Amino acid sequence: MSTFTTVLIWLSSLAFLGYGVGNFVSPKLQEEFKRFGLAKFGPLTGALEILGALGLLVGLKVPLILLVASGGLTLLMLLGFGVRLKIKDGFWVSLPSFLFMLVNAWIFYEALQAF
Repeated sequence: MSTFTTVLIWLSSLAFLGYGVGNFVSPKLQEEFKRFGLAKFGPLTGALEILGALGLLVGLKVPLILLVASGGLTLLMLLGFGVRLKIKDGFWVSLPSFLFMLVNAWIFYEALQAF
């Protein structure tokens, strides 16, 4: 695996750990899920983000875990981007979910090469 991909794994993992924990403790993030009309899915999303972040780190040593974690985070961010489009959030507000989808899709692609 390239150094570039390893850096992306670390960056994505740290970001998802932060956002995942934030879904449980940050009133601002909890309000966002209410705004999306998805308040009941906030804790699930937070848990999936934390699991995905930890999976990326474990995946540095276990390629199958990296594949599953990056695939899951790619799907999660695709859904997040779709929600942002549906509620007509602007380009800049929607951009992070799109970029994290691309980052994790790249990691997924790289993890596939290990098989």
